[in-house]
Amino acid sequence: MARPSEQESRVLAEFEVYGAVRDFVERGGDVLLVIAFVTAAMWMLIYERFWYFRTRHRVEIARITAAWNNRSDHSSWEAHKIREMLVSQVRMGLEKRLWPIETLVTLCPMLGLLGTVTGMIEVFDVMAVAGGGNARGMAGGVSKATLPTMAGMVAALSGMMFSIQLRRYALDEGDRVEDSLEVEQGL
Repeated sequence: MARPSEQESRVLAEFEVYGAVRDFVERGGDVLLVIAFVTAAMWMLIYERFWYFRTRHRVEIARITAAWNNRSDHSSWEAHKIREMLVSQVRMGLEKRLWPIETLVTLCPMLGLLGTVTGMIEVFDVMAVAGGGNARGMAGGVSKATLPTMAGMVAALSGMMFSIQLRRYALDEGDRVEDSLEVEQGL
């Protein structure tokens, strides 16, 4: 029997991955699809925030610093209020879309618990219909109870790490920008 070509091997590997994912979702129930959707949305938002910090934020800092440095007055009450406004604009840009990320991180374990409840309902249904003698049916329900919990926790932990990192960066960067816009004490 001839060895499969590199392209055939790649296609076979893709089918194996697809089959493993399909089996995982079948064993874990429909709640896993919801967890996957929420996790994908969370990671898109996390990626967007990293992209913003690496690109757009630098442009925003340059714009605000130039606006502040072009002012001749840095000591009046009005200048202090304009500085506060500029710093506030930077902070708003930094913190934008952080709360949806944090909400999705919080939602993941809750969805996992929903999967636990639906899986246990399936176990109780099997017990009600077949009694305690249908071990295979009960095992399927237990699987549907544990896999979504695990998936929800893994998604939440991975997102939480980056959510905390993004929040910390936003706070530190906002403070750094505020410190960089120098004021003269005139009040």
